[in-house]
Amino acid sequence: MTHEQILSRVDHTLLAQGATKAQILALCDDAVKYKAASVCIPPCYVRTASEYLEGAVNVCTVIGFPNGNTTTACKLFELREAIENGASELDMVINIGWLKDGRDDLVEDEIRKLKKACGGLTLKVIIETCLLTEEEKIRMCRIVTNAGADFIKTSTGFSHAGATFEDIALFAAHVGPDVRIKAAGGISSFEDAERFIELGASRLGTSRLIKIEKSLIPSA
Repeated sequence: MTHEQILSRVDHTLLAQGATKAQILALCDDAVKYKAASVCIPPCYVRTASEYLEGAVNVCTVIGFPNGNTTTACKLFELREAIENGASELDMVINIGWLKDGRDDLVEDEIRKLKKACGGLTLKVIIETCLLTEEEKIRMCRIVTNAGADFIKTSTGFSHAGATFEDIALFAAHVGPDVRIKAAGGISSFEDAERFIELGASRLGTSRLIKIEKSLIPSA
C-alpha cells in the first residue's frame, strides 16, 4: 500500500490533557494536507475544529473518555453536545466494570442508546483490549455487533498498552459483517499500519504516521 492509501484511513489524533487550540488547528491543517479520514480531538475543541475545517475533514471526538465508567446519561449528554458542536464521528468507551461483572446486557444497552442518539453518524466502541481477557474481547465483538455500532476499537491510548496484531485478527474473526475495526494506540510505523489493515482494520487511530510522513519531505 502507498503512504497516501494508509493515511486515508487515519484518525489523526491529539487527545493529550494539555492540548492547546493552536495544536488542534495545526492538527487540522495536517489532516487536510495529508487527506486523513478525520481528526480525533477532545470534546472542548469540537466546535473550534468544525468551524475551522468547514467539512474538509471529519471531526471525531471521544465520549466517556478515557475510563468509560461515567453514567449512560452523562455519555448521552456528551454525545449530543458533540454532535451539536459539529462532530460526525463519536468514539465511546465502554463500562469495563460492567463487562467484568458479566452485565453484558447493560453494556449492550448503553451502546445501543448511544448509537440511536447518533442518528446516521458513526459510532466507534472503544473496549480497551489490554484490560480484557480473550473471552471478554470475544463477548465484546458480539455485543458491539448486536448493538448496531459501526466500529469496534481497540484502545484509548491512555492505558498500559495499545493495539496488537493478535487483537485485530481476533476482532476480524468474531465481529459481524457490518462492524468495522479501528486499531488505536502505539501505531508507530507505516509497516505496522499496513499489517493492521491487512488483518482487518479499516481505520487507524494514531498521531505518529503524519509526523513520519512530514519528516520524509526534504526541507526547502
